Amino acid sequence: MLDAPRIIVQVQSVYAESQSLPEEARFVFAYTVTLRNLGRFNVQLLRRYWLITNGNGRQTEVQGEGVIGEQPLILPSGEFQYTSGAIIETPCGTMEGHYEMVDHQGHTFRIAIPVFRLAIPSLIN
Repeated sequence: MLDAPRIIVQVQSVYAESQSLPEEARFVFAYTVTLRNLGRFNVQLLRRYWLITNGNGRQTEVQGEGVIGEQPLILPSGEFQYTSGAIIETPCGTMEGHYEMVDHQGHTFRIAIPVFRLAIPSLIN
């Protein structure tokens, strides 16, 4: 594709201590994703895929339509931001994945979501 979509993905995660129950192996994390469209045309997010890995190496796959109930259209030079959450059984883990998107001509493409850490504050250094 001559004018390939240029999408930047940024993710920040935080430990949700008030919702977690460490004594029951329940560690809750919130993550905020920002998608920036650096291209010249609209793009739309269709589907998501996540690979969540806890500190013991146990993996869970999550996939579905859109994000937070939406399939957002992102305009040129625009951005879309959302916050969601993940629950794992250990105080640290990782998430990574991809978004399936469609460009203004109806071509679908994938955007990688780089691996990021889920970790309680005492483990971050």
